[in-house]
Amino acid sequence: MNLLHYAVRQDPFAELSRFRGEFHFCLSRRADALFELADAVLCADGPVRSLVELSLVGEHRRGHGGLYGALAAGRATSTRPRQAS
Repeated sequence: MNLLHYAVRQDPFAELSRFRGEFHFCLSRRADALFELADAVLCADGPVRSLVELSLVGEHRRGHGGLYGALAAGRATSTRPRQAS
């Protein structure tokens, strides 16, 4: 069996859920706010031109103050993403 057949059998939703869990684990301070910010960037309708636009995306459930707080005080561990892949 080659690698292609193995990849076809995997459930893409389960793989995405695993990745999202590991990504959330990489965030140490203000994890939920940073995670929602990442969702907002990925789900925006087009290019992001300002941070205020991100606070209007449905996936970002916090106000614009929470967005700035996450960027100012949030932390991500740089070694964990490498271990997750």
